[in-house]
Amino acid sequence: MKKIEAIIKPFKLDELKEGLAELGITGMTISEVKGFGRQKGHTEIYRGAEYVVDFIPKIKVETVVKNSMVDIVIEKIQSSVKTGSIGDGKIFVIPVDRVYRIRTGETDDDAI
Repeated sequence: MKKIEAIIKPFKLDELKEGLAELGITGMTISEVKGFGRQKGHTEIYRGAEYVVDFIPKIKVETVVKNSMVDIVIEKIQSSVKTGSIGDGKIFVIPVDRVYRIRTGETDDDAI
C-alpha cells in the first residue's frame, strides 16, 4: 500500500475529487495548507504599504491506495490539476506498512 499526498491549487480540488471518484477512490483527507516552492510568494499592497506574501494557500489531498492503483491515481491527479503554470503542486508517494480500521478491526487492503 502507498499513501499519496498531493499539494494542489485550491480551485482544482473539485476537479480532483471527481477524477478520483471515477477511479473508485472514496476515502481521502483534505487539509488547507500554506507553503512555497519555486513560486516564492508575491508582493501585495495593503493600505498603501507593500508587503511580501511568503506562503501561498494550497490544498493537501491524502489517500491510501493498493500498490496496483498507484500509477493510475498519479496519472489522474496530474490530468485533473495541471494548469501548466508555476505552482501546480507536487505529488508524494509514501510506503504504508499497516492500516487498521478502528470500527471493525479490519486491516491492510480490507481497511482502505
